[in-house]
Amino acid sequence: MQTHEIRERFTDHFVKAGHEAVPSASLILEDPDLLFVNAGMVPFKPYFLGEQNPPFKNGTATSIQKCVRTLDIDEVGITTRHNTFFQMAGNFSFGQYFKEGAIKHAWALLTNPVSEGGYGLDPERLWVTVYLDDDEAADIWENVVGIPAERIQRLGMADNYWHMGVPGPCGPCSEIYFDRGPEHGAEGGPAVDDTRYLEIWNLVFMEKERGKSTGPDTFEIIGDLPKKNIDTGMGVERVACLLQGVDNVYETDLLRPVIDAAEEITGAKYEGDGPDAIRFRVIADHSRTGMMLILDGVTPSNEGRGYILRRLLRRIIRSARLLGATGETMERFMTVIMDTMTPSYPEIAENRERIIRTAVTEERAFLKTLESGTHRFDEAASAIKEQGITQFSGEDAFTLHDTYGFPLDLTLEMAAEAGLEVDVAGFEAAMSEQRARAKADNLAKKHGHADVSVYREWVDNNPTEFVGFSDLTADATVLGLVINGQSVTQAVEGDDVEVILDVSPLYAESGGQTADRGRLVSEGTILEVNDVQKVGKKLWVHKAKVTAGGIELGQRVSAEVDEAWRHGARQAHTGTHLIHAALREVLGPTAVQAGSLNRPGYLRFDFNYTEQLTPEQLEEISTIANQAVDADFPVNTIETTLDEAKKMGAMALFGENYGNDVRVVEIGGPFSIELCGGTHTEHTSQIGPVAVLGESSVGSGARRIEAYSGMDSFRYLSKEAALASGLAASLKAPSEELPERIASLTEKLRAAEKEIANLHRQQLASQTGALLDQAVEAGQFTVLTHRLPDGVSGGDLRTVATDLRGRLAGKPGVVVLASADGGKLPFIVGATKEAIELGVKSGELVKLLSGYVDGRGGGKPDMAQGSGSNAEGLDAGFRAVREELAGL
Repeated sequence: MQTHEIRERFTDHFVKAGHEAVPSASLILEDPDLLFVNAGMVPFKPYFLGEQNPPFKNGTATSIQKCVRTLDIDEVGITTRHNTFFQMAGNFSFGQYFKEGAIKHAWALLTNPVSEGGYGLDPERLWVTVYLDDDEAADIWENVVGIPAERIQRLGMADNYWHMGVPGPCGPCSEIYFDRGPEHGAEGGPAVDDTRYLEIWNLVFMEKERGKSTGPDTFEIIGDLPKKNIDTGMGVERVACLLQGVDNVYETDLLRPVIDAAEEITGAKYEGDGPDAIRFRVIADHSRTGMMLILDGVTPSNEGRGYILRRLLRRIIRSARLLGATGETMERFMTVIMDTMTPSYPEIAENRERIIRTAVTEERAFLKTLESGTHRFDEAASAIKEQGITQFSGEDAFTLHDTYGFPLDLTLEMAAEAGLEVDVAGFEAAMSEQRARAKADNLAKKHGHADVSVYREWVDNNPTEFVGFSDLTADATVLGLVINGQSVTQAVEGDDVEVILDVSPLYAESGGQTADRGRLVSEGTILEVNDVQKVGKKLWVHKAKVTAGGIELGQRVSAEVDEAWRHGARQAHTGTHLIHAALREVLGPTAVQAGSLNRPGYLRFDFNYTEQLTPEQLEEISTIANQAVDADFPVNTIETTLDEAKKMGAMALFGENYGNDVRVVEIGGPFSIELCGGTHTEHTSQIGPVAVLGESSVGSGARRIEAYSGMDSFRYLSKEAALASGLAASLKAPSEELPERIASLTEKLRAAEKEIANLHRQQLASQTGALLDQAVEAGQFTVLTHRLPDGVSGGDLRTVATDLRGRLAGKPGVVVLASADGGKLPFIVGATKEAIELGVKSGELVKLLSGYVDGRGGGKPDMAQGSGSNAEGLDAGFRAVREELAGL
């Protein structure tokens, strides 16, 4: 039975049982706890928590959810059980049926004959586990379903108590296992051997809410969920193994074709469980996961989701090379996996070109660095082994990362293959500045788990009525007040407070558009609203400061939007649609939106594209957008169903989880039609001029266009015109000749700088011989420590140090030089062959000197460099180096 049919049978079974079929959500959801959707229940979490009422007519649903788990990336291929991407088929009940219903549904599908829509599994080969004290579930299995007591096993919290790994819904569970036979392991059920007894379905009795972890497998139980729910997960890939009669998921109809393609490309054979077999499995698994991530809008980058994708693709590339591939392989792998997955995910077909281009671009970029980086690794590893050392230095690992683009995990893999460990602590120290910047960036993006339990009483009982599409003021009643995460009854002047209203005209931040600013006013009371956020997609939370009077529950207020703010935001948001339409006209339909930001007067638009735009393309995009402004197109909004919107050709944003009812924004008929919940101008002429500032890279395969709109655009263009006029006057040239005149001056300046640099090097070279007169004896060594004049670069230091070391050849000599250059203090240590034979390691001396000048550095025994910031410690550092050498 093919995997596509397994999926169809699952959905049909539960639809016939009254469940509503729900399509898989994107792998990327707005959940601060999760990088990717990692379980079938994740899209339903608000319903389990009681934050929202489930929109399903019978209170039940079924889905086959795309999932990615990345904690086991290093285990992929080593075992045949770990996969980064998998499909979780599930049925869900929100306060309807509970344990008995879930158990009966699962048993029927698994054991019903194939002719009756089931999977036809032998009931005598099915075992189950239940939580330690779950007598109710055990009784249902034995006395309702009829499984003998000896095939029902009780396990502890680590095995039979399900949770997401983070605070959220949880509960005891019952797992269903299939006995694959004695050739796969020992008898005794899943408690004895969970390889022979393969878990295929987990029935979670979702009734509790967990808090933070208190130990490896323990956590605080906050309390009961509002209702007793059912969340089940059947592993589609595992069932496919059983129904297709194969040993593991790599032999199924989805992944085996990729392995076959890899055999053809590399000339190697997939057999056994050795290193080559592991590489074949890595290629197959990562090709599928990478393809699905690209499908859902992820592009390779150096952080977050993009880093995971980059890591997966680079592991494919390197595995293929180690198997014998000599050219590009990614297009073939992506084509094969798209062919196997398209029957289940038809949207792959319309994204094939984009998926291939993203993967191939990453491959080409990595191949450029892989060969040189591998050569650098091999050199360093050989030098380490020659010295009898088993640890690859953190400095070398950082060099591979910083210079060759090697992520640490790739260095770890290569080091393990070479029998070496990596000084991870040293690498982390070298990366500390980058990590600090990333941490600050994450905080700025408001990442992290937020406790929204305080809002629950309003989310479903009092969702906010948004009237801001038509009105900028509205009379409203204060339903709730929150200060520092606690519900309160009043707030007074000076308080920062979150206000929940029954009606609001203020736009809550979403879809890339920033929130409205405005005021809440009543007699003697003024609150300045500086932000509006959504909770559960239904509740508007107005973040405000009480600037006069006070506010209390039940009070009537006038909610007012700052008209100037809204006008600027509407201009920017509508301008973004024009930029998007112009972009697709110039670059084609594969330039897919990857995110946006709109605030009054400013917009930025991210899109998936692998090449830098030319000045001509940017100018054309700007022209098309402003022609649309000049055409005064009407901007129409249409509320319709999601299916109808797709039929109209409306574009959707990757990662957005749209409901059944959507809002379509149409500009100029076919010129632009998109799903969008933002605020817009009535006509394009109201946007004013759109000034494109430029475009830039925001990661591999992702670009960003930035622009001004309205008066901000006018001010920018006026400033640019004034600047050009001033330059023309200074250079005594017409403005149209400025580019040529400036290019000529720049070329002359570069030539002058080059000449000065050459003269500088000649001057240094002429002084080299004289510097040796300052060398002193330190124990067995001739040592020169000297601070060169300010302004000598690190490159020039190396040139001088190499010359001086050559002049000391034949004796144990060490050269230590430094210079202040632009606020930094580059320094270098060089040692002759004779000094190295006596135990000198330039890298160790650089580390010693670094401690005195607040710096860092590293290198090989014969030459090592570093940079510091504290020139006052240089003399003490020189003295410490001489003392260290004297003691050898």
